[in-house]
Amino acid sequence: MASEKLKLGVIVGFHQEPEPELRKVADLGLPTCQLASWDPQMYTKDLADRVRRAGADIGVEITTLWAGYPGPAVWNFVDGPATIGFVPPEYREMRVEALLRAAEFARAIGVPSITTHAGFIPENPRDPLYAGTIDALVRIAEHCKELGLDFCFETGQETPITLLRAMTDIGAGNLGVNLDPANLLMYGKANPVDALDILGPHVRGVHAKDGEYPTEPNSLGGEKPLGEGRVGFDRLIPKLKSFGYAGALTIEREISGDQQIRDIRRAIELLTPLV
Repeated sequence: MASEKLKLGVIVGFHQEPEPELRKVADLGLPTCQLASWDPQMYTKDLADRVRRAGADIGVEITTLWAGYPGPAVWNFVDGPATIGFVPPEYREMRVEALLRAAEFARAIGVPSITTHAGFIPENPRDPLYAGTIDALVRIAEHCKELGLDFCFETGQETPITLLRAMTDIGAGNLGVNLDPANLLMYGKANPVDALDILGPHVRGVHAKDGEYPTEPNSLGGEKPLGEGRVGFDRLIPKLKSFGYAGALTIEREISGDQQIRDIRRAIELLTPLV
């Protein structure tokens, strides 16, 4: 099991013209991608049909729909807890509705799961915000189950044990983790290799992204080109395989332009001998 070759991929945005984004994946020589969307208004039958055709014609497998949601999202330690995910009560209902629509779209395009950030899930399970957050996530997980989909949590704002507790309390049999090892560092939540001791059996997807621990009290640590941060993919990948992981390593580089493409190509070079 530990010797099975993993597929490489890249995360791409979902736009009104999905074909060019999927061609970018093929042009990079990659067989898979995660498709990321923050706009539930895009979840139409016409676009679902186009995505399915494009994936088949271009020869790219979409491994998950990374589903964002409406409303503010501030990616720091000050305003993040009050704006990201399903923890802030004022945004919960519209975000649940967005994820329910995302699940319908994921089924329509033939992918096995949806993935999202749940937010700064309280570490204290008796925090007044915890129960409402879990109730919201139960609704999404159950709808995904009805559609034959997995519901995956991207690591980031919560410690690994907090995420495991939340998944246990949700209690659905279709939950998984999209491991973003850089996020665990950038949010100061865990060493990603050690985090697999808690989350390893639940990993269904992986972001190949690198980063550093935060050094300023209000700001996330910095994202880095793969190989220049603290993740240590030479240790992470064998440990992933030891838990039976056989999915994709989806490269994510959160910049744009020519430098992003150069960094993605460099990531492919670094990951290829490790997979």
